[in-house]
Amino acid sequence: MWEYTDKVKDHFLNPRNVGEIENPDGIAEVGSLACGDALKLTFKLDGNKRIKDAKFKTFGCASAIASSSALTEIIKGMTVDEALKVSNQDIAQYLGGLPDEKMHCSVLGKQALEKAVENYRGAPAMEAGATIICECFGVTDMEIEQAIRENNLATVEDVTNYTKAGGGCGGCHEAIAQIIERVKAEPKADTKPRLTNLQKIRMIEETIDREIRPSLRQDGGDVDIIDIIGNRVLVATRGACATCKAADITLKHFVEHRLRELVSPDITVEEVSK
Repeated sequence: MWEYTDKVKDHFLNPRNVGEIENPDGIAEVGSLACGDALKLTFKLDGNKRIKDAKFKTFGCASAIASSSALTEIIKGMTVDEALKVSNQDIAQYLGGLPDEKMHCSVLGKQALEKAVENYRGAPAMEAGATIICECFGVTDMEIEQAIRENNLATVEDVTNYTKAGGGCGGCHEAIAQIIERVKAEPKADTKPRLTNLQKIRMIEETIDREIRPSLRQDGGDVDIIDIIGNRVLVATRGACATCKAADITLKHFVEHRLRELVSPDITVEEVSK
């Protein structure tokens, strides 16, 4: 029997944002009733191109319903680009964790979000060149590759837990193993030159002032650097960021992402109260 967190149980028993938005800006349907999990996601933008509302209809288990509920809560108030940075791991973390065998529910939510954004932008529903690998659950090679990269999957069992691929007849296990080996063999990105502590501190301060703070202030928020300990950047949120329910997502997928991109890939951003 799987152990569910209290937050998973809450979002299953009291799901938020159930339903369907009339005349949505973005819409997507992923999964299928035949596979056991199906999700329909719709969202609406406000005048500032932020997600004003998001609703879902899910057929599936407790984890699928809870993951869908959590996703809609997370993305409300975000821009489309910010929402796309939400990972399936963020959804699981928001719920306090999911059993390994149920991680595919968080991946289903991530896929629905991506396809809803594609619909909003007028992109094709299925990525060009994608090939169905798992006929039982309709999972493509590109979906498997994405799950492997984003979650560092190493075995066919891992892929099944995160995508359901291979969980039916098993006829695609060999193809999944080949995809895993291909992704593992991909060359790693070059790392940036090693910085001295003083250089790193200065670059962090300059990057926050130049690249991060102006964007946060546009929405009434801000961050202050409290301390820098090695690769750990301790910050305190201010203004609108201090009360925003998605502040932790902003810190990870905007502040931390930009610092890793422009300063060092080893940087982590942590919120402290001060």
